[in-house]
Amino acid sequence: MTHPFRATIYWLSRMALWVAIMALIAATGLIMLQIVAREIFVAGISWADELARYAGLAVIFLGVPALLVRDEHVKVDMFLNMMPPRTRHFFMILNDLLMVLFCAMFVCAGWLFLQRASRFSTPALGMPTLIWYMPAIIGMLLMLLVAIDRAVTALTSGPKDEPAP
Repeated sequence: MTHPFRATIYWLSRMALWVAIMALIAATGLIMLQIVAREIFVAGISWADELARYAGLAVIFLGVPALLVRDEHVKVDMFLNMMPPRTRHFFMILNDLLMVLFCAMFVCAGWLFLQRASRFSTPALGMPTLIWYMPAIIGMLLMLLVAIDRAVTALTSGPKDEPAP
């Protein structure tokens, strides 16, 4: 049975992934609209560029937690796979704890940054920067929760005797 905290994190990660997928579709459409506007109608649409950048930010930051939940994020594990199980387990715990630290620092620094930047807005849409950076903050908060769950799981489980994939 899955712990309710983990089930909630998984559900939130799935929802963030769906938003990221919709943002990717939107970014693609907006970029194509901008290409058509520039090449056929010889007129740029500044708001389309800005929204495409916003969608790109959402794709990146909202997609990462889902990858981390599934352990499908980019990683270099060649040396990790050559280690004996106990050593590998130690480094996996260390990695998860460092990830918690990084995410916590990112969220804290992001909060401090947003307190200063929230007075401004984007040039084309006039979107408040608080909304502009919200996907980054939400994504990193969710990634922090995933990292905490991974660290707790790694700390409470023993090393696996089978070789790493």
